[in-house]
Amino acid sequence: MSELIPKHGGFRNLRSFQVAQQVYDGTVYFCNRFIDKRSRTHDQMVQAARSGVQNIAEGSLASATSKKMELKLTGVARASLGELLLDYEDYLRQRGMEQWTKDHPKAQKVRAARPQTVNWQLFEDRSDAELANIMICLINQASYLLWKQMQRLEQDFLNEGGFTERMYHARKQARDKQ
Repeated sequence: MSELIPKHGGFRNLRSFQVAQQVYDGTVYFCNRFIDKRSRTHDQMVQAARSGVQNIAEGSLASATSKKMELKLTGVARASLGELLLDYEDYLRQRGMEQWTKDHPKAQKVRAARPQTVNWQLFEDRSDAELANIMICLINQASYLLWKQMQRLEQDFLNEGGFTERMYHARKQARDKQ
């Protein structure tokens, strides 16, 4: 039997976390540059981006004792980024700006970049339309990665069970040895 409390908390190595961090950093930059700091939209966008990152981390840390909580928080992260996606799409639509299709050459370039290679140069000196489109690409990438992560968590739970099952089996083994 595996240990009762397994290794957990490796969220910094998850691509979903890395991309979500880029989304958070880019959103802070975008909002500080293009959205009035006193507006509710500014706060909501930054908080949605922050929630995406924080819930990935919290879910990963909770995974040792609750697969249910890990799955739930991963879903909350995805939902927060979905809310943020709508904000960027609204920004473009309300200003009559182009939203790139997934096949747009610039969208393909953003999608091809690995999180480790994306840096502030991706954000700086861009127009609001271009930066909003870059953020949409990154959010879609993070959302896809989170969906795949949720599917894997579901499969892991079905194959390995959860903390309560491990506790029961560990206690049963301990009793059987007595």
